[in-house]
Amino acid sequence: MPTIDEQIRLAAFDWLRDQTQIHDQVLSIELLRNGFVFENERIPLVAPQGIFKPRLMELPLSITTTPLSQYDDAFRQDEYLNYKYRGNNIYHRDNVGLRECMKRGIPLIYLLGLVPGKYLPVWPVYIIGDNPTGLSFTVAVDELNSIMKDEGKVKEPDGRKLYITTMVKVRLHQQAFREKVLYAYKSQYALCRLKHSELLDAAHIIPDGEPESKPTVDNGLSLCKLHHAAFDKYFIGITPDYKIEVRKDILEEFNGPMLQHGLKELNGSKIFVPSKNIEKPKSDFLDIRYQRFRNVS
Repeated sequence: MPTIDEQIRLAAFDWLRDQTQIHDQVLSIELLRNGFVFENERIPLVAPQGIFKPRLMELPLSITTTPLSQYDDAFRQDEYLNYKYRGNNIYHRDNVGLRECMKRGIPLIYLLGLVPGKYLPVWPVYIIGDNPTGLSFTVAVDELNSIMKDEGKVKEPDGRKLYITTMVKVRLHQQAFREKVLYAYKSQYALCRLKHSELLDAAHIIPDGEPESKPTVDNGLSLCKLHHAAFDKYFIGITPDYKIEVRKDILEEFNGPMLQHGLKELNGSKIFVPSKNIEKPKSDFLDIRYQRFRNVS
């Protein structure tokens, strides 16, 4: 029969699965603090300290990072995740708890901070290495079914975990870019001031994957899904001084109220930009994209 520790751990994984289906991949600190109820007791998933063990549990349930300025810092050169000890005492009870999780092959939740109050949950993760000199643990992500398949086994590095952990790095960069852009734009839309974040996308000015592209806020725009698609397909362009232009052939079309109010009426207006200069769309990026728009037009 599963122990209380195992029951709570599996319940937490089920709860995370449900919440990420409802709220997408990124969860708020309020939701994580509220957690779920297990046998009439509330189980939060986070606490002020980074390594968290609920009162009913023997060993830690989650590890958390604060929002990271450079997300590559969370990854080692071998692409596994890096997690710092709590403090400098290698025998602190939280560090001892993670070491015990490593010995027993016990799965954890890793909550990666994106922006203040927003986290990307990754589970199950395993502690696969301990570096007392560097005051850090090595963390690998695995498949959810590994919990049953490899229960009780000490986790060792392997190709499967490395591949899955590398995919987490891709997800982290994608979600971090989105959250940083929406945070800078105060979760409103650069063109029509829509404030429902569920309908907002972080659009790259210079498309992701191109040599000039950067995963920074000044290469991003907060756009609704309609205008993101219109921007990507060059239905609309934005000048380096933030003026919106609608392609001439689109302006000449007559195809109902969506076209009229959704696109054509934007022509000649200016986009909303963040107040901080460092977060405003970079004019060089906008110029490169605008020249492409002109060529299509």
